[in-house]
Amino acid sequence: MRSAITPDAPRNAAANLDAIRPIYIEALTLVERLHRRLLDVIKTELDRRDRSDINAVQALLLYNIGDKELTASELRTRGYYLGSNVSYNIKKLVELGFLHHARSRLDRRAVHISLTPQGREIHDIVAALYEKHAVTVEPIGGVSADDFRSLNVSLGRLERFWTDQVRFCL
Repeated sequence: MRSAITPDAPRNAAANLDAIRPIYIEALTLVERLHRRLLDVIKTELDRRDRSDINAVQALLLYNIGDKELTASELRTRGYYLGSNVSYNIKKLVELGFLHHARSRLDRRAVHISLTPQGREIHDIVAALYEKHAVTVEPIGGVSADDFRSLNVSLGRLERFWTDQVRFCL
């Protein structure tokens, strides 16, 4: 059954816009701020462990690679890397001994990357940090599993919305 357009539709749309605009902008600000804060938390943990040989963005990248062997483009398309210069960070991580890299046998243009034992150490530091947070986020932070389920549904919908905006030039 199709919904009928009522005479109040423009007024309702304007009221909805006025209601959603400020909370949408607040959500965008929070998402950006949360990512920066996550990097601060990772940096603090690295500092606490005297790991000045790597920055938080690089540590997060190593965590996201984990046990996988990926190409640089897969890092971006899978959403594992949020920076604009993935090639630079991969190059630095290879130079510093955190990543192995090897040209693909099938496509010589593609480079496959994976963690070295030193990269695995950083992965494990971030994993332990996340584990500690998983245990303490509800009793200390007041965020429950149900809160996260709801948040993840909303963030997934927002990601799909933005993906459609890009993909279909909406």
